[in-house]
Parts: sequence; structure tokens; C-alpha cells
Amino acid sequence: MATQLLLGGAVYSAAAPDATAMAITDGVVVWVGTDDVGRALHPDAEIVDLNGLFVSPGFVDSHVHLTSTGLSLDGLTLNEATSRTHCLRLVEKAVADDAVAGHDEGDLLWGLGWDDSTWEGPEPEDGRFPTTSELDAVVGGRPVYLARVDEHSAVASTALRRLVPELADAVGYHPEEPLVAEAHHLVRGAARLLVTAAHRERAQRRALDVAAAHGVVAVHENGGPDISGMDDFLAIADLDHPVEIRRYWGQTVTDADHAAELMTITRAHALGGDLFIDGAIGSHTAWLNEPYTDAPDTRGISYLDMETIRDHLRGCTLAGIQSGFHVIGDAATGAVVAALTELADELGTPAIARCAHRLEHAEMVTARDAEVLARCGVIASMQPHFDAEWGGEGDLYDARLGTARAATLNDFAMLAKTGVALSFSSDAPVTPIDPWSTIRAAVHHHQPTNAISARGAFAAATRGGWRAGGVNDGLTGTLAPGAPASYAVWEVDDLVVAGSHEKVQRWSTDPRSRVPALPDVSPGAELPRCVRTVHRGQVLFDRDAG
Repeated sequence: MATQLLLGGAVYSAAAPDATAMAITDGVVVWVGTDDVGRALHPDAEIVDLNGLFVSPGFVDSHVHLTSTGLSLDGLTLNEATSRTHCLRLVEKAVADDAVAGHDEGDLLWGLGWDDSTWEGPEPEDGRFPTTSELDAVVGGRPVYLARVDEHSAVASTALRRLVPELADAVGYHPEEPLVAEAHHLVRGAARLLVTAAHRERAQRRALDVAAAHGVVAVHENGGPDISGMDDFLAIADLDHPVEIRRYWGQTVTDADHAAELMTITRAHALGGDLFIDGAIGSHTAWLNEPYTDAPDTRGISYLDMETIRDHLRGCTLAGIQSGFHVIGDAATGAVVAALTELADELGTPAIARCAHRLEHAEMVTARDAEVLARCGVIASMQPHFDAEWGGEGDLYDARLGTARAATLNDFAMLAKTGVALSFSSDAPVTPIDPWSTIRAAVHHHQPTNAISARGAFAAATRGGWRAGGVNDGLTGTLAPGAPASYAVWEVDDLVVAGSHEKVQRWSTDPRSRVPALPDVSPGAELPRCVRTVHRGQVLFDRDAG
């Protein structure tokens, strides 16, 4: 058995807080400690000189959409658009660039990332989305799909709309405005059919390569009939790539037999993920108890009724299968909590907790609801970048919900204190796969009382991701003897021991606490740069390999 000994760095390990070295044998961490002891214990090991670099457990991104992430990385991104006019100019440029590159007029143009909540400009209409007619004037007869940044609504050209004959009868249809709900799902499905298998695979690989380059060793793909389709989901199952992929299929079941059957057909690891109970705040489709502040005639959309939610949870629990739902609005969360409460009386909380069911996003959760989630062992898969992007004064949450409600969103501290396990993720392509900036966003929440410590955020992005994927052995996601050798090597400017609150800071910085240091994620500090990513002993990314 060949042993590799990493020396001369800083190794993040609770087993040895002052570790500078780590030994790995056959893809397993066998020892952590100091350089001199490492050399004495492993005299025949292959030596890897870290030259002062920082070694951390590899990250897990517990909510991604690989194909659309890859398409956005190499295609039309509209995140930088500052107005309706600017957005249309970016589309016009993309069409012109495609013409120069020799693309056929019938080729799909897939774009995403526009966010009209931030737009303004000299024209009176610059603060709103482009209409179908305005898009057609730019793209002509080309099929074009432009998803809003939250991917719960989209502007579509007439050429693409015409591929769905029943579109005008679908819920959420409008001839000129962005499509939502069923109408959006239908036109997204039509757009997916225009993406070739080869293009799809390139996109998936591109997304996974970017993940590995950011220290990510595993991702959780969130697929479903209305998101990516079965062809895409099965293609990811067959994809040969060293980044580990756990796949969630978002389709409801009626009972345990149905759950087992669907698992076999889809080859999924779990039946949940983006199983939509509601939509998104930006698209006014998140299901709320009270109306939107800026749209008082709506409380959003509910896609699943109480009976369907309960049957899905019951069926998966009885089959021993992890399940979950996409929930953003407080009404959506309340519906899951009501179903869990009923099932706890029927099946008992141990049976439910054994499945480690999940809630994706969980942005609007009351303390009372959090207590039920904690008792039932439900894991919250959350995206700190949502607060970083939309949680500031006058930003999206404030505009849609008002200041009081906006201040309660993404309350990581309350959930953790109540006992709800956290897993952090990107929801790429909604936000980038970038774990250190995710940690920064969680630590420096717009509402300081909602923030958690850097150590807590780091755990949610490493061990928390494994736990959310059903691995809770106490070792995976750490660098301790016996753990898989899944790690990333980083250039860092400063290592600090810090918490998000004064009391946490005071204890953590006391030498007696024996807390290992982490990179400085304070605003303005340069975040770590990934040098190498390794998963179970296999190199996924090496910056210096050429």
C-alpha cells in the first residue's frame, strides 16, 4: 500500500487543530499531525511539499442543475444586464455573434440570469422585463429561451412558443409577458428538446469541471419532469466524471410501491430536490401566507395540495427513501410542516428522521415550524448567496415582501439553534458554484442575527452536504484518520479563528478552545484560490498541471 505524506502546510482537522501534515494511503486519510512526527511515522512515503498552502475537506454543493449551469457558462448570460434596453442589446449581440460563428437560424439560443428587480434606465420602460414582441424584433424567427435569474419564469420568442400548441391554454400563460407556472414548464421543455445530446454532455462536463476547480468533490443534481426531463437525468447517471453526483428526481409518489418503482425507473438516489410546492419570490410565485407587498393581488402559486404532499412523504418514508420538496414561501413551508405533524403521529418521528428528508431553499421558516423540522430530522438545503444578492435594503426581498418580512428570510442562526441540520449550496446556475463566497455570505448576512459563524458555515458546506446526501458516518467531510481522502488545497492570504457574534468570537479565539483556523472571509479579504482538488485519492483538478 503506497502512502503519500503532505507536509509543510496547514491542514484543517478537528482531530489535530495545529496539523501541518497529513498521510494518505489508498485514498484514505490515515494520519494528521505535525511534519516531524509524520516523517518519523511514514519514512517510506511519497512526500508532497505544500509550501505553506492550506488543506481543507472537499466541498459538497447540495443543489445544482448541471446542464443549465454548463449552458450558462458557455452561452448567453444576462446577469450583468442593467435595464430592459441593455438586456435586449446583449441578446442582439449574441444573435450576431452566432451568425458570424455559422450557427443556423433554427438553433436554440438559451440564456438566463436577467433580474428586472435591479433594473433602471433613461427610458420609462427600462425597469421592466422584455416582452415577446420586443424579443422577436431582435431575434426574428429564432427560438429563444431567456430564463429569469431564479429560473421560475422566462421570456420566450414566438418561434419557441409555437413549438407548444397547447401553450395558450396553460396556467401562467401571457402572450407578451414572461411565462410562469405550467406555461413556463411547457416552453422550457420545448427548449430542452432543441439541445442536442452532444451539447448537453458538453454542458454537464463544463459544469462539473468548474465545480472541481472550486474545491467541490460532490454535487447533488436536482432534476425532474419540469426541470430537466428524463433524458437529461438519465444522461447524468451515465456520465463518466470524477466529481461525485447524487441525483434527486422531483416527482411525487402515491405510496411506497410507487416510490420503489420510480427509483428503479429513474435510477435516482432520492425522490425530492426541486419537487415544487411553490415557485420563487422574484417571479411572484413563492406561496405566501400574506400577499406580496408589491403585488397585493397575489400570494403566489401552490403546485401541490396537502394530500399529495402527505402521500409523497408517507410513501417515501415507508419505503425508506429520502424525499423532499422545493419550498420558499412561508405557506409552502407550513404545508410541509402540517404533513410532517400528521405523519409523526402516524409513523413516529424516528421513522421519518431515518430518511433525512430535505427542504430545498427553506427561505421563510418560523421558529415554530423549525421545531417540527428538527424533531423530524429534516435537513435544510439553503443558498446563502440568495441573501447576498437580494437581501439588502431596497433589494428584491424588501421590494417584494416589505422590510419586516424580508428581515426574517434565510435565518441560518435560528434554524441551527433550533436543531435543523444545514447544508449549503449554490442552486447553480442561479448563483455561482463558489463555496468560499457562499461561506462569506452566510457569515456576513444582511441581518447579523441571522448569520452563523465561519466554522458553522464551513461545516454546512462540507459535512453538511454529505449528511444531506445520506452520509452521516462522522468521518466523511472531515480530514481525520479513517476519512476518505477528499480534500482541496488552497492559496490563502490569512488564516483566522473568528465567529459571527462577539461571544462566539471570544471563545473561539481563546487558545484553550483548540479551534482550527479558517481563511479570512471578511468583506474585502481575498478569498482562497484553489490549487488542487482530490476526491477519494483521485485528482479532479490541478491548477499547475497545464
